[in-house]
Amino acid sequence: MLLGCAVHENPQLAAFLPAPNYRVLLPIPSATAAPVHPVVPAPEGLVSSLGTITRNFDGVVGIAITSVDGGWIASANGARKLPQQSVSKLWVAMTVLDAVDQGRIRLDDPLVITRSDFTLFHQPIAALVKGDQGYVSTVGEIMRRALTMSDNTCNDKLLRLVGGPEAVRSFIARNALGPIRFGPGEKLLQANTAGLQWRPEYSMGNSFAVARAQLPRATRVAAFDAYVADPLDGAAPLAIAGALARLKRGELLSPSSTAWLISTMQSSHTGKQRLRGAVPPGWQFGHKTGTGQDLFGRTAGYNDVGILTAPDGRSYALAVMIGDTPRPIPERQRLMQAVVQAIIAQHG
Repeated sequence: MLLGCAVHENPQLAAFLPAPNYRVLLPIPSATAAPVHPVVPAPEGLVSSLGTITRNFDGVVGIAITSVDGGWIASANGARKLPQQSVSKLWVAMTVLDAVDQGRIRLDDPLVITRSDFTLFHQPIAALVKGDQGYVSTVGEIMRRALTMSDNTCNDKLLRLVGGPEAVRSFIARNALGPIRFGPGEKLLQANTAGLQWRPEYSMGNSFAVARAQLPRATRVAAFDAYVADPLDGAAPLAIAGALARLKRGELLSPSSTAWLISTMQSSHTGKQRLRGAVPPGWQFGHKTGTGQDLFGRTAGYNDVGILTAPDGRSYALAVMIGDTPRPIPERQRLMQAVVQAIIAQHG
């Protein structure tokens, strides 16, 4: 097998190898047989637009678009693994829904959030936790909050429910989603990016920000650069767009779970001026944003990924990921909106 691979990669080796003493019988396709996986070229205008969009932006950008119905793929720097940040909440949600499909979890199962569940950064559910009894909820509500509000505490609660990072990684691997890493959870990921060792007290108040600010500048820059260069939660835009296309086609979850997840993504409250800012009336859009830490004007991860559906029912899965940039937020948003505008222009 290894020898065959070597010959394939370097045909010149064939001249030095003995002739094989076996025959390979291949079926002869009929004249009308269609290829199993047809190769459909992406619209040239769209490919050109993506190249222009990325070249004219000061930052590390990866873009990928998959036509759910047409089968073509367009990308610019789409194979590079870039920080996902809260985009990774999608894989947690899919892992939970996969467990629902298997009968191990129900969306109406009770789930209680207590102070011990708090993480850091964006966790609006913390305001609902009163006293020692905590906030009594359900798996479905907690997952809806994780997706539509990007609540970190809700997401980490679900992550523990399904078995931790290894369970999510197993879902990604079993479904062959490609180069998508899943990190160690919000606490450890953010501490590592900042150059800190996680401590439980960082979940309360602004203690994490205070500890981070007290670090030497060189320590913070080194940790930030290491994360951007090889993110623990890095994923290729091509892989994310491909996974979303498979979700839309119903290849990853049951019909009911697929419908639940897509409708929940469509009701997301985050990133209204990212990709969604260019979605015209009559089109549907379900998405998940992700935003990383800032350091001296740079941001490690400013993302939006989702499924865009035209009034005629044709859909596109897209991932726009800015891995590292010093440019202000309005410029990042304009880049994302330009991608949506390019898709709509080619749709006709």
